[in-house]
Amino acid sequence: MIVAERKPLEEITGFVAGAKKVLVVGCRGCVTVCNAGGTKEVEILASLLRLNSQREGNPMDVDEHTMERQCDPEFAEAFGEQLGRGHDVILSMACSIGPQFLSRRYPNERIFPALNTSFLGGALASGIWSEHCQACGNCVIHEFGGLCPISRCAKSLLNGPCGGSENGRCEVSEETECVWQLIVDKMESNGRLEELSDPRLGKDWRTSRDGGPRKIAREDLIK
Repeated sequence: MIVAERKPLEEITGFVAGAKKVLVVGCRGCVTVCNAGGTKEVEILASLLRLNSQREGNPMDVDEHTMERQCDPEFAEAFGEQLGRGHDVILSMACSIGPQFLSRRYPNERIFPALNTSFLGGALASGIWSEHCQACGNCVIHEFGGLCPISRCAKSLLNGPCGGSENGRCEVSEETECVWQLIVDKMESNGRLEELSDPRLGKDWRTSRDGGPRKIAREDLIK
């Protein structure tokens, strides 16, 4: 999933400075799962903005709304029902895709991101998320015991481990597991360790961001 976290309140209050009416918009997608932009987080941010505006002697009217998905044209279209109520600023509590979709659909609205999009990852434990994918467009984890050296190795090594890892820990941080140690252990347990002996050529990054924004078109779904 896409993992994000709320921007510092000081930055967000800068977005709404001078506004009389603000709309905070959440998303029930990935950011709800990682507790960054769901209904609860919308309520919290809206409350903080109201309290802050009152403390500064400039009370602000803050409305709340949570969309099913901000990255879907169908729901972006329906969002129009929330507009036309005199909002000076709209704060999007979605990953960065959300405010981009809303800004394109409603070019006359002032839409700001309330979250910082961090990475693609998963939950390690309650309240802890870790990056597991860089969305490079050509998944090769089957060659590495189901683990990704591109996203989880600090050097994105396809031929590892490097000489800096020690006791299964990355030289960049002792808190970070050396994914290459995990790969070696996994491949050995699967009886595939010898497969790591074959040198791998440099990765072809043309399927990644190097060629500009990517697009997928499913002919069977296009209407």
